[in-house]
Amino acid sequence: MTDGAPDLAAEAVRLAAALVAVDSVNPGLVPGAAGEAAVVEHLRARLVASGFETSVHTPPGHLDRPSLVSVGPEGVPGPTVVLTGHVDTVGVAGMDDPFTPHTDGDRMTGRGAADMKGGVAGLVVAAEELVRRGTPGRVVLALVADEEDASLGTETVLAALPALGIHPDVALLAEPTGLSRTTSLRGYAVVEVDLAGRAAHSSQPAEGVNAVAHLGRLLAAVEARGDELATSGGSLMVTVARAGESPFVLAQHAHAVVERRTVPGEDSGAALAEVEALLARMREADPTVDARARLVVAREPWRLDGTGAATALADALDAALGDASPPDPLDAPYWMEAPLWQAAGVPTVVCGPGGGGLHAADEWLDLAQLLAFTEAVVGAVEGWVAHRAD
Repeated sequence: MTDGAPDLAAEAVRLAAALVAVDSVNPGLVPGAAGEAAVVEHLRARLVASGFETSVHTPPGHLDRPSLVSVGPEGVPGPTVVLTGHVDTVGVAGMDDPFTPHTDGDRMTGRGAADMKGGVAGLVVAAEELVRRGTPGRVVLALVADEEDASLGTETVLAALPALGIHPDVALLAEPTGLSRTTSLRGYAVVEVDLAGRAAHSSQPAEGVNAVAHLGRLLAAVEARGDELATSGGSLMVTVARAGESPFVLAQHAHAVVERRTVPGEDSGAALAEVEALLARMREADPTVDARARLVVAREPWRLDGTGAATALADALDAALGDASPPDPLDAPYWMEAPLWQAAGVPTVVCGPGGGGLHAADEWLDLAQLLAFTEAVVGAVEGWVAHRAD
C-alpha cells in the first residue's frame, strides 16, 4: 500500500462479515422474516461517509423492501458503470448460528456469505477505491432487494434510474460464479394447472370423474416432453402435485405446478402454450378432462453479448483476475438478474466470488476469491474506461 491507499483485501473481508451479521432473510420466502431494511441502512450510512449520493427505492405496496442506489462523485467525464448485487438471502432452516460469520482459513461461513454478501462487499469496496482514485466517469452501486423471490428490487431500481439521470453504459453483476465469466443463463417459467373432476363413491367410479387419474396423465405427458427438451438443454417438470381429499371418494380437484427451463433463443412466456398443448392432447384422448392453466411468472434466458461493452468489460475482468480466473466459462443452469438489466438496454457481465453451500445450511464464501475479485474489479473498470477513451 502507498499514498494512504486502503487495504482492499482486508476491507472487503471486514465488510462481508458485517453484512453476514445482518439478518436480511427475504420475507417473500419466509413470512415475517427481517427483510432488507437493516442491511440497506448499513450500506447507505457507509457509502454516505465515503462521499456517495444515496437514494432508497421501494416497490409500490412494499415500503418495507428497500433497495439502494449510490452514485459516486462525478469527476472527469466518462462512461457510467453500474455495480450490482442483491442483499436479501434465503431462509436459515437447519443453521445453528446463521448471522455470526466464522472464518477458518480462506472460508467464511454464514447465511448469505457466498450468495451474495461477499460479492456485494467486493463491489462496495471496489467502488470506493475507484472514487478515491478519481477514475473517469460515474460509478453507481445498485444494491437490490428480493432477488431470491420476485426481483422487485431490480425492477424498481431500473424504473428509477432515468429520473436520477443515470444512463448506464454497462453493468457488472457479482453473483457467485467462482470468478468464472458467465456466458449464458437459463430462463424459467412457472405454470399452474388446475384439474376438475366430479366426486363419486369409489365403488361406483362410472358416476364420477377422477381428477387424480387426469393428474397422472399430466405427469406422464410433462415427463415425456421434458425428455424431448433435455436434448437441447431445456427442461419441463412437475414440482408440486396435489389431489384427493379422502379414501373412497373420487377426487374432485387436482393441482400441479409445472416448471419450464429455457435456453437462449427460447421464449419463456411460451411455456403456457406448451402446457396447454399437452392438455389439449389429453382432452382429445379423454373428453372428461377439464383443466385450466395459467402462467405465474416467466423470466427470459440470457447470453453474454458477443460484442460491445459487456464483452470488453468481461475481457478486462478476466485479464485483471489473471490466474484466479477459471479457464472455462460458466453456462449457468439457473437464472440471475442479468436479463432484466439487458432488457433495459444495459449490457451486463456476470462474475463474482464463489464458495459453497448456497441455499444450504453450510454456506461459505471463498475469501481468496473475494480478495482477487475486489482488486480485479478496480483494475477492470479502470482498464475498460481507459479503453473507451482511446
